[in-house]
Amino acid sequence: MRTLGTNGPRVSDLGLGCMGMSDLYGPADEGESIATIHAALDAGITLLDTGDFYGMGHNELLIHDALRGRDRDGVQISVKFGAQRDYDGTWLGYDGRPQAVHTSLAYTLRRLRTDHVDVYRIARVDPAVPIEETIGAIAEEVKKGHVRHIGLSEAGADTIRRAHAVHPISDLQIEYSLLSRGIEGEILPTCRELGIGITAYGVLSRGLLSGHWSGDRALAAGDFRAASPRFTGANLEHNLALVETLRGIAERTGATVAQLAIAWVLAQGDDIVPLVGARRRERLAESLGALDVRLAAADLAAIEAAVPRDAVAGARYAEPQMAHLDSER
Repeated sequence: MRTLGTNGPRVSDLGLGCMGMSDLYGPADEGESIATIHAALDAGITLLDTGDFYGMGHNELLIHDALRGRDRDGVQISVKFGAQRDYDGTWLGYDGRPQAVHTSLAYTLRRLRTDHVDVYRIARVDPAVPIEETIGAIAEEVKKGHVRHIGLSEAGADTIRRAHAVHPISDLQIEYSLLSRGIEGEILPTCRELGIGITAYGVLSRGLLSGHWSGDRALAAGDFRAASPRFTGANLEHNLALVETLRGIAERTGATVAQLAIAWVLAQGDDIVPLVGARRRERLAESLGALDVRLAAADLAAIEAAVPRDAVAGARYAEPQMAHLDSER
């Protein structure tokens, strides 16, 4: 178990990111998704991460179904809000206005059929709304008991400080992996100074670091990786070569490539909780195996040498999506 920041909840060492069960990675099997959530809970995972825009509410309904008959108080549900999408899934921007906070939360609580969420955060900072107003509105919901803790997502150091001055922030959700290490410059030190934890998504870089990806893999309709710079052309070839340098290290440590990549994130500090995005029980089982991987100093040095910081080719998202990242400004 790890604590999300100084004032955050006590959660499992790994969290389960549920996005892919409803959206953005192509079709998913609903029965298998629920079985995977059950397997995660049975294995001791307590943190489930979702967003109200994952499948336009589908993911929250899925989590409700998966938690039916389970101990609600034994699970922490982290919810992102604010992303605006139409029926076809087109991205329309972000809304951090106070009225949007209250409305979005009301709908989330109805879909989850619970009276509170454990961590609530805006998915991307709305540049048209001061972060103080967004956080202030969530703080009102904390006072009402509908939200237990306030988080941030993809926020830069200045925004983090401003938000934390309004209400204690439990954690920053942000991409962090061997291929995405931008937070190490200013964001991670700021969070540690303020006592804010990190929930790290993309620890397998959306499959690149899984050890199962190949250059000729066909992507299903609706899989956003088809437009991701890291998965296209020469970038993909370069990035898969980096993965192969990790395979030998993984074999020497008795781990798979995916387990090695997750274990590396775990080793970066007890204030970091990796979110694994397994959609199937077999992938979940592999990810859980990372908890048994012990990386010595020599192993960490070998990993750093194999995949140096900034070695990846291609941005995290396509240019329009990168423009929404306060963390990249």
